[in-house]
Amino acid sequence: MTLIATEEHFLNAGKGRIYAKRWRVDHDGNTDRAPVVLLHDSLGSVELWRDFPERLAIATGRDVIAYDRLGFGRSDPNPETLPPLRFIHDEADGGFRCLHEALNLGRFILFGHSVGGGMAAGCAARYPDLCEALITESAQMFAEDRTLQGIRDAKLAFAAPDQMARLARYHGEKTAWVLGAWIDSWLAPEFAAWNAEDDLRGIRCPMLVIHGDNDEYGSVRHPQYISEIVGERVTVSILENCGHVPHREQMPQVLERVGGWLEAVVQNGVSLKGEA
Repeated sequence: MTLIATEEHFLNAGKGRIYAKRWRVDHDGNTDRAPVVLLHDSLGSVELWRDFPERLAIATGRDVIAYDRLGFGRSDPNPETLPPLRFIHDEADGGFRCLHEALNLGRFILFGHSVGGGMAAGCAARYPDLCEALITESAQMFAEDRTLQGIRDAKLAFAAPDQMARLARYHGEKTAWVLGAWIDSWLAPEFAAWNAEDDLRGIRCPMLVIHGDNDEYGSVRHPQYISEIVGERVTVSILENCGHVPHREQMPQVLERVGGWLEAVVQNGVSLKGEA
C-alpha cells in the first residue's frame, strides 16, 4: 500500500477552528474502507504523532485522519479557562462531531492514545452504528493513583524552562493552557471519582486494547477494567518492556498488531477475544 496524498483542513468547531490532517492511500479500488481517526493524548497534537499516521495508513490500507483538539497544536485557543469535568465524555459531541460532519466521514475506526483512548470510547458509544472498530493505546479509564502520581511528577519536571520550551514547539502561545488543562483537571479533587464505565457500556464494536507493562501513567488494571465491562468484544495486547507511548517506543509491533487485528475483525468479520 502506498501513500498518495495528504490534506489539511481548518474546521469550524463553534468556539474556534480545529486543525485536521488526512493521509490518503491507494485503496486498490476498494474505496469503501472506513478511515482511522486518531485522538491524541493530554499534551499531544497532530505533529506529535510524528510519522505514525503515515505508517499506519500504509500498514492498514486505510486513510488516517488526525486532528488537534481545540486549544492544542494548530487549532485555535480554547476559550474555557479549564475543561469541564466531563471533557473526556464531551469530546464525542465537540471536536469529533465537528470533524465527522465537516469531512462527511460516515463509518470510521477510532484509535485513541492515553486520554484520547477515553475520548475514543465515548465517541464509539455515541456513534454505535458508524464506529466499525475501536483501538485504545495506554488509555486511562479511571483516576488511578499511578496516573495521578505520574502527573504530579510531570508537573515538577515542567517547572524547568527547557521542558516548557519543548512543548511550546507544538502548542505555541497555548502551551501554558495545554499544561494546565492536563494537570489541573486530573488533580482536581472532584475528578478523583471519574471513570469511563458509562461510555464503555455503550460500545458495540470490536475493541483492541494496547497497553505497555511499564506504563508510568497507568497500570494493566486499565485493560482489565475495559475487559470486565465490555466483555467478549475486547482483545487485549500487553506489550512487554513498554511505557506510555507504544506507537513511538514499539512502533513496528503496534503497526503489526493493529493491522492484523483490523484485517481479521473488520475485513474478514472474525470475532476475536483474549490476548494478542
